[in-house]
Amino acid sequence: PMEGWDGTEDGNPTDKTKRRWRNFGSGGAKLIWGGEAVAVRHDGRANPNQLMILDHTVKGLADLRETLVNAHKDRFGTTDDLLVGLQLTHSGRFARPNEKARLEPMILYHHPLLDEIYNVDPALSPLTDGEIEGIIADFAAAAKRAHEIGFDFIDLKHCHGYLGHEFLSAHTRPGPYGGSFVNRTRFLKEIVAGARREAPGLRLGVRISAYDFPPFRPGPDNVGQVLDYRDKEGLYPYAFGADPESPLEIKRDELFAFLDLLKALDIELVNLSAGSPYYNPHKQRPAYFPPSDGYAPPEDPLVGVARQINNVGQINPRYPDLAITGTGYSYLQDWLPNVAQNVVRNGLADFVG
Repeated sequence: PMEGWDGTEDGNPTDKTKRRWRNFGSGGAKLIWGGEAVAVRHDGRANPNQLMILDHTVKGLADLRETLVNAHKDRFGTTDDLLVGLQLTHSGRFARPNEKARLEPMILYHHPLLDEIYNVDPALSPLTDGEIEGIIADFAAAAKRAHEIGFDFIDLKHCHGYLGHEFLSAHTRPGPYGGSFVNRTRFLKEIVAGARREAPGLRLGVRISAYDFPPFRPGPDNVGQVLDYRDKEGLYPYAFGADPESPLEIKRDELFAFLDLLKALDIELVNLSAGSPYYNPHKQRPAYFPPSDGYAPPEDPLVGVARQINNVGQINPRYPDLAITGTGYSYLQDWLPNVAQNVVRNGLADFVG
């Protein structure tokens, strides 16, 4: 569910957006995970052309969904086995709602490395508890709109450094939305409660970065190298799913607690991603050629692919009641279908994205 950067300034789809969704429908996939990252409000957009789900965009999004469904029916004769969702998002620290080149961050806490990389004003105030409550209400309203449009489920985005993901690492934030695991997951729990109240019967999913590592920056020969940071206790407390004492090592205890929470909240759909495209893209989307604002990978991209496959493979058997989708396969290109078939056949994941 990547945003296409091709919506209108007021958050509606364009012909290019519709063409992409038409291809989603005719491609043969039966689970359309989120389709597009759609902002629940203007200041949460990742770019000025990201779709939004507001009263004035409901018709456009309804047409977008119909375009997909009709394309699927035209090619396959039925939509009885098709499940289409919409990813709801707020970009938080990485919001660029008005100009593509101008970051307008909305942060939960000051991150010593990301603040420096992205020139975040040290005087910038983190979101207040009241402002967070307003965002939660916007998610609930968006859930209602998505349900009325006809989407089968919504994805409550908790990955890649965006707002939902940042809550999970808000160890240093005081108050009801930071510190303990119970507090750091309060944002999710309150959105779920609002969505269930406003859109009863709508299925819920969560895409989460199952592990995260410290930021990497270009080093010699543009090869990525990790930025080392330790607090006064010698820990790196800002990466959900990593060991604070050894932040390049995966630690799953809180991820298991999070997945247990999803089960308790009756959320079945889970997509396990990793890291962030903004500060450690080789962990999130292994590739030989780096993104334009990135760095050359410090490891063979196959290592990154294997890390994601093996991580999901260790988690999926533990949660038979969750429908778990794995990601990070794109680097395999021609071999993707073969690896995907083996992964699903052997129970390492239920779906491959």
